[in-house]
Amino acid sequence: MLNVVILAAGQGKRMQSDLPKVLHPVAGRAMLAHVVNTARQLQPRHIVVVVGHGAQQVEAAFSTEPDLTFVTQSPQQGTGHAVQQALPVLNDGANASTTLVLYGDVPLVQPDTLRQLLEAGAAGMAILTETVNNPAGYGRILRDPEGKVVGIVEDKDATAEQRAINEINTGILAASTARLEDWLGRINNHNAQGEYYLTDTVALAVADGVDIGVAQPGGDWETQGVNSRVQQAALERAWQQEQARRLLEQGVTLADPARFDLRGTLTCGRDVFIDVGCVFEGDVTLGDGVHVGPHCVVRNSSLGQGVRIEAFSHLDQAQVGDHARVGPYARLRPGANLGQQAQIGNFVEIKNTTMGDGSKASHLAYLGDAIIGQRVNIGAGTITCNYDGVNKHRTVIGDDVFVGSDTQLVAPVTVGAGATIGAGTTLTSDAPAGQLTLSRAQQTTVAGWTKPKPKPKA
Repeated sequence: MLNVVILAAGQGKRMQSDLPKVLHPVAGRAMLAHVVNTARQLQPRHIVVVVGHGAQQVEAAFSTEPDLTFVTQSPQQGTGHAVQQALPVLNDGANASTTLVLYGDVPLVQPDTLRQLLEAGAAGMAILTETVNNPAGYGRILRDPEGKVVGIVEDKDATAEQRAINEINTGILAASTARLEDWLGRINNHNAQGEYYLTDTVALAVADGVDIGVAQPGGDWETQGVNSRVQQAALERAWQQEQARRLLEQGVTLADPARFDLRGTLTCGRDVFIDVGCVFEGDVTLGDGVHVGPHCVVRNSSLGQGVRIEAFSHLDQAQVGDHARVGPYARLRPGANLGQQAQIGNFVEIKNTTMGDGSKASHLAYLGDAIIGQRVNIGAGTITCNYDGVNKHRTVIGDDVFVGSDTQLVAPVTVGAGATIGAGTTLTSDAPAGQLTLSRAQQTTVAGWTKPKPKPKA
């Protein structure tokens, strides 16, 4: 059985923020949320989050997630002391359990890396290490002449010779829960920081004859921690580059991988093209042959085969049918559902509206709370007046309707199939099928009228 302990008690003073460090986002999600999601993929028995500074804010941010148990570390006396706070939750009689220690500010370690670590820890303990060019500031891995790990020395406590070692400790560790409890009870704080280091358990394990397994991450970004805005920005770019690389390997064309942002999950078909400056948030699906123009934002939406999204369009919780066209400068709000070959042009906004196959609104329209049939033409300046100040009302437009420019459809109202609505109409009653309906004041020319003249200046 597996337990996961996530250390999330740090204050993060260098972030210069009132928000607890682990709630700061990377790729659109709180750092702690990344770690929790990774932990869940390992199917642990317990996930214990150790909180301290900003504990109430952190717990509130995850209040709807019942599989998490929060314990408080107060005062903060080091990583070893933090894990000790979780032991009462972990010790429930499962002596054969393993405990994996993760960090809320090291958000991007991957499940496969952790599975390798757990396999390496079958003998009783394993640590995740990394070989770096500049190890300054990190704990160094100490090995004997045979290459076995014999301990970890923190940077501030290391000798000059030890500081030359470039294999570093990432802090991520897996160990037998029962043995970890024993080792934690034997560590002390006789060090430069005056803290109880989790890493001191490694030397105790070696002294007890336990072989220390080692695993290393697939990418250096997996173990990058965040202690400042600079590090946060650097990790964001590193992760975006990794996500871009994965998409490229899947056959997606990115006009410029350096100008691409994914803040969620993006599933792409074949021959998808994504132009520069696009942002994808939540769960997004792009069908075969989708073309997304520059500087678009797509959130929690699904685009069918052959869809084309032109520049500067925003889609949020939208469904777009095969071979539809959207934009430029279009906005599809939650509940927008476009049929096949539908067309939404520039400066058109759609909300909670279904538009049938082959229908189009080419420019300058607002369509809200509407059901629009097939092959409908919506003229420029058309508005569905769906809100009376208190309640929302629905507009229903049948197949093959032509709505002239500058029309206001005052809901609730229904336009029958094949009807034509004359330009400038304010429709307050149902329009019958197959007929022309219009409301228009009689045009008048005032004889003898002259333009006002400017008054002389004083």
